[in-house]
Amino acid sequence: MTLAIDVAGLNKHFGARHVVKDLNLQIGRGEIFGFLGPNGSGKTTSIRMLCGLLTPDSGHGQCLGFDLLREHREIKRRTGYMTQKFSFWDDLSIRENLDFFARLYQLPQRRRQVDAALERLGLCSRASQLAGTLSGGWKQRLALAACMLHEPELLLLDEPTAGVDPSARRDFWEELHRLAASGISVLVSTHYMDEAERCHKLAYIAWGQLLAQGSAASIIAGQALHTWQVSGAALNREMARLQHLPGVEQTVIFGSALHVSGRNEALLSASLQAACAQDQLTLQRIPTGLEDVFIHLMQSITDQTQGITDWTQRAPDQPAEATDGR
Repeated sequence: MTLAIDVAGLNKHFGARHVVKDLNLQIGRGEIFGFLGPNGSGKTTSIRMLCGLLTPDSGHGQCLGFDLLREHREIKRRTGYMTQKFSFWDDLSIRENLDFFARLYQLPQRRRQVDAALERLGLCSRASQLAGTLSGGWKQRLALAACMLHEPELLLLDEPTAGVDPSARRDFWEELHRLAASGISVLVSTHYMDEAERCHKLAYIAWGQLLAQGSAASIIAGQALHTWQVSGAALNREMARLQHLPGVEQTVIFGSALHVSGRNEALLSASLQAACAQDQLTLQRIPTGLEDVFIHLMQSITDQTQGITDWTQRAPDQPAEATDGR
């Protein structure tokens, strides 16, 4: 597969904080790559380095065939970047906002390009509506239309569906898959597990470290977790009791049941069967899910970093744009 992004050893510091640590990523052309991790994990900083908005302190690589350190201007021209925050003019219409961005991109035949963007994202019927009156889903469409105006080869989307209703999220992801099928590469950060499962490949980052990378199936298999579902009364009390049993590494409430996971299958099974028989709980073995794995990854990295200062406390020399450690 031809690579859209191929970077190795990227590092970024803000003052004393090592925000991204030795990042290695390979993303293919026409691939949707999901970037997951808790707030403050380094996702946004990584995205900004990949599109040339931030210069890495060290490391090397290429994006769209251009050197990440020396040719960042060429990378920016071929990349569409959608930020977390809606950043358009509320008192301009959808068409006027797109026309403004077309002028910034210095697009030839900009009216034709704006018309095409409106048509592609289903915005024609609302072209004259003020941006400030749009719902979250329509704002999202406008932001994606602006990203696509200059026909980029790579889309970098930073939590694009935060606060958007499920129907609009589904439509948005269908559009992303259409774009990927046309050869456009997509790097998207998200907190939603259902969205993560729609990606061709995933990476999970926490405390600036890349913990896992690959397809959803390979990441799940790589953790070698066995999971059981426990149902019954007083689950909060049962969770506190079960999490101390031999073989139990993780207990998480999912709706009206508990997911209990561990890597020692025999020990975990024996402990749970004895405990559930005693308290008349229902026990069922289930496939380990992506969310089970990511909770386990987060727990493991938290255990390793006990005592590290909270990254939400800004260092005196830390830029305002990196307040949250991303």
